[in-house]
Amino acid sequence: MDRGNTKQEILEAALELFSVQGFEATSVSQIADAVGIRKASLYSHFENKQAILDALVKNVLAQYEEHSIFARTDWEKDADHLPLTPDAAVQMVLGQIRYILHDPTISRARKVLVIEQFQNPELAKLQTRQNYTDVMQYFTGLVTQLIRREVLAEGDPQIMAAQFCLPISVWINLCDREPERELEVAALVDRHIRQFFAVYQKNDAWKEERP
Repeated sequence: MDRGNTKQEILEAALELFSVQGFEATSVSQIADAVGIRKASLYSHFENKQAILDALVKNVLAQYEEHSIFARTDWEKDADHLPLTPDAAVQMVLGQIRYILHDPTISRARKVLVIEQFQNPELAKLQTRQNYTDVMQYFTGLVTQLIRREVLAEGDPQIMAAQFCLPISVWINLCDREPERELEVAALVDRHIRQFFAVYQKNDAWKEERP
């Protein structure tokens, strides 16, 4: 078996097991069995279970930085990506939700963080960063830009960002537990974003006609 492919298979098997059982409850033997190799062979790729976790975290963060909208924080540089209308904001957010829920690596990694956040201080910090700090930073920057462009009325950008994004975070967590409710959540997100714009839009000319 190709050494490079084996290493990737180990990471994929470990992520699957960690997302179901947790890091502490998963043994190196279980990971090796899932890949179909001997435990000794696994150690030729990774020094220990912690090294596997470290590699997973590095890979997931790299993927998140490449594909997540939350990696886009320089709004002066990325002005073309500003959602200036409710329609644009809805499409942007729903696209991110689909990525979070359906990308196999991101979905499993999020479950690992949920399981391990009360046992592993480093993963607890990462959970806070991924699910709160980065999200709030992104939406605070977004709201600030929309205020500057006179799309939204003046207000406290951080509080407005919290009003915008934190309900969405709760709905994403609901889908993690009850994936069959994704369509319901998508409809709620649509209504929520349109209501946010209806409340905060500065210029009536921007408002879409309501039925």
